[in-house]
Amino acid sequence: MKLPAFHLKRYRQIASLLWKYGRTDLAQQMSAAEGFGLDELPSAEGQPLTDLAPASAGRASPEQLADDLEAMGPTYVKLGQVLAGRPDLLPDAYLKALARLQDKVKPFPYAEVEEVVMNELGVRISKAFSRFDIEPMAAASLGQVHRAALRDGRAVVVKVQRPHIRRQIAEDFEVLEQIAAFLDGHTALGRRHRFIVILEEFRLTIQQELNYEREAHNLLTLGKNLKEFKLIQVPQPVPNYYTRSILTMEEVEGQKITALGPLTLRDLKGAPLAEELFKAYLQQVLVDGLFHADPHPGNVFVTNDGRIALIDLGMVGHTGPAMQENLLKILLAIGDGNGEAAAETAIRMSEKLEAFAAPEFRRRITQLVALRRDQGLEQLNVGRSLLEVASIAQENSLIVPSELVLLGKTMLQLDEIGRILDPTFDTNASIRRNVAVLMTRQMRKELTQGSIYSTLLEMKDFTVGLPSRLNRIMDTVANSELEVKVKATDAKMMLDGMHKIANRVTMGIVLAGLIVGASLLAQVTTPFQLLGYPGLAMLCFIAAAAGGFWLVIRILVSDYRSRKKDPR
Repeated sequence: MKLPAFHLKRYRQIASLLWKYGRTDLAQQMSAAEGFGLDELPSAEGQPLTDLAPASAGRASPEQLADDLEAMGPTYVKLGQVLAGRPDLLPDAYLKALARLQDKVKPFPYAEVEEVVMNELGVRISKAFSRFDIEPMAAASLGQVHRAALRDGRAVVVKVQRPHIRRQIAEDFEVLEQIAAFLDGHTALGRRHRFIVILEEFRLTIQQELNYEREAHNLLTLGKNLKEFKLIQVPQPVPNYYTRSILTMEEVEGQKITALGPLTLRDLKGAPLAEELFKAYLQQVLVDGLFHADPHPGNVFVTNDGRIALIDLGMVGHTGPAMQENLLKILLAIGDGNGEAAAETAIRMSEKLEAFAAPEFRRRITQLVALRRDQGLEQLNVGRSLLEVASIAQENSLIVPSELVLLGKTMLQLDEIGRILDPTFDTNASIRRNVAVLMTRQMRKELTQGSIYSTLLEMKDFTVGLPSRLNRIMDTVANSELEVKVKATDAKMMLDGMHKIANRVTMGIVLAGLIVGASLLAQVTTPFQLLGYPGLAMLCFIAAAAGGFWLVIRILVSDYRSRKKDPR
């Protein structure tokens, strides 16, 4: 693999990072079962990554991983944030260390903040705001947040994007794309997980988060969808004060849920908040089709008046009607401990690769759900179970939709928040309590005026055309003209196999005939001799031997190719 000179530095940093953490408990948990090592990755000149890594690299702490990702720039900080929300992949120590990257990244200077605001809004900060704090209240991978006040006195927060970040992220993805393409083309791990597809989804996610206008529209939409939830607050954007790189929205008066002390949590009515929050997310996923896909504890606030506020809507998920139905079915199947139904739903909603083994996948999913059921349904973590279903699917050459993985990650984070608000909160019971109401709302949503008219028109066409269709069918039956065509998807394969068998049997019969004929001719004395035996008989023997040898070789080669094409 050849890389441009300006990418070589980044490539060496990635190699050093992989080598540094390749022998820690992080690598053991993430890839021990994959048989994947650093020597599979190429360098810019073709040598293994281990040749590029420093010889002094040794065991490193989780805190050092967070520092190293931050030093490599916004793309890798964002990767650390994503990993911080995946306890199914990382040990607890790494989750805690990477959680710092969610809102405690090194900020950029205030002079650059002024430049970005002036370029985006067209005026100086002093003209747009009556107050603008120099020190940011939080700094993350893509931007940082400052408290401010509008000219009319309203308290707001201003999210400012890091300067030149789009160009830097684009260059990082060029490097990652080349690595992912090599892994997909040259390693079994890449062919199984399709890193190019995962990387493209990651790229689209970051591109959406870089567009603050899109985030403002997400805030407006989510606020409208959740207006009936009195215990949920979604801060609204300020019109004319947001662009692609600037987002001004209402200030949430409260604190992060992780900053609440034990006494505050004791006085807080956590159970109703957890139930309301979980119900709101189920409605987002299964009814509205737009859901906040990054509810990590840093993005969930408890307001001073005892409500839950959802912030940072840069990452959202979308679900269509068919996907909503499948997600609901798999949620219910896992919640009820029905592994077979969960496996069938996962197969139906996923893409099957050539090596997909359905019986093995069903067996493993049934075992997984049975294990979770035996541990107690009240302790069932639905989010972790969804992610484990996705992991088992990948191991069995079944590509599940990205919505399922995103839902699993979201539910996993929600479960953590629910346990903070109420240690006895049971997410599985909440699903069962709310599913009937959600299904009713979904049916009402689908029962629009347009859908009713469309159904009525189809019924009219069916009713009007039914008599003529019945008459044609009856006439066809009466005249003995009814034909039934059966299309077997594997018919050609079966015919080809039968032809091969028939050809082999025919050739075997011919060879047997040559041998029998040669034996009879060997008793007839002729002038033509070969090796002291009748020549014609010997020729028949030689032809039979050559044909038999050729038939055996052909059979062995054909069987080898079949096994290589389909390992099953």
